Amino acid sequence: MIVYTSRTGNVRYIASKLTADPIEISKELMVNKPYLLITYTDGLGDIPAKVIRFLEQNAKFCKGVVVSGNSNFGHTVFGGAGEKIAATYHIPLVRKLDLRGYQADYEAIQKFYETRVKE
Repeated sequence: MIVYTSRTGNVRYIASKLTADPIEISKELMVNKPYLLITYTDGLGDIPAKVIRFLEQNAKFCKGVVVSGNSNFGHTVFGGAGEKIAATYHIPLVRKLDLRGYQADYEAIQKFYETRVKE
């Protein structure tokens, strides 16, 4: 399972490039099986509030995080949400993507998903 949230459409696009049925985070979403989280970075390297609320209830089954960001903000904040989620929940940061990323990114994410998440 892939769980994602998208503000500008970049993460939605990334999720659509993977061979899995992505589910968008909603207030009532509860997950009880392994999943890969794909999110954007808010502000200057922050985790979106929606993702924080989701992880408070659903972190147990999260097997990795992929983050989209904008490298124009500099390397100290680029993809900061992914780094913070990985450190807080002790899960792998699978990939940091600049905006929508590239085909090589999708292939690496798909490989991680197939080997470490998919049941």
